[in-house]
Amino acid sequence: MRNPTPGASPRLKARIAGAIYLVIFIVAPAGAATATAARMVITLTCDTGVALIFYSLFKPVSRNLSMLAAIFRLILVAIMAVSSLNYFGALNLFNAGHSSATFNRGEEISLVPFGIHCLLIGYLIFRSSFLPRILGVLMMFAGLGWVTFLSPAFANHLYPYILAPGILGEGALTLWLLVMGLNEQRWREQARAAGLLSPEKANVSGQAG
Repeated sequence: MRNPTPGASPRLKARIAGAIYLVIFIVAPAGAATATAARMVITLTCDTGVALIFYSLFKPVSRNLSMLAAIFRLILVAIMAVSSLNYFGALNLFNAGHSSATFNRGEEISLVPFGIHCLLIGYLIFRSSFLPRILGVLMMFAGLGWVTFLSPAFANHLYPYILAPGILGEGALTLWLLVMGLNEQRWREQARAAGLLSPEKANVSGQAG
């Protein structure tokens, strides 16, 4: 059977994901007013990295749901990439090119698939044996908050309170991954149960997270 984490331990990958997520918190613009081409490139690259690492980490819980979570986060990346290219003049898809309102509308739309991503990751964390369940609950609350942007008028009515679940859930997960990583031994046990690791690989001692 194939080891799904060649070249890096699951705990190290978890910490890398935490570090990347921290960069997103620092660099991601808050709408068109603070958006620059450099900030968008860094943010979207980091979002892609988190999506791929989370897929690798949560495959032992559910390969299909991990893939689905990654797809929804990559949908966010695709929406914001198109919005950014249009806003900064690289594309002329809309008459409203360079429009702050159009960029912000694209950002609001992208928060819906991102919210679904957070809901799925929260569920995967809750079902996992290698991360605290409370992180999963907080991430699901974060996802519910972002999904409210299905109705931008409703979400904007709740602003800025609607930001609190996302900051709390994603912030807690970021700090836990960065500082603690995950319980590698339990990750290996769950990966073995899912048929992703051979008994020999699963029995490799990982540091407890």
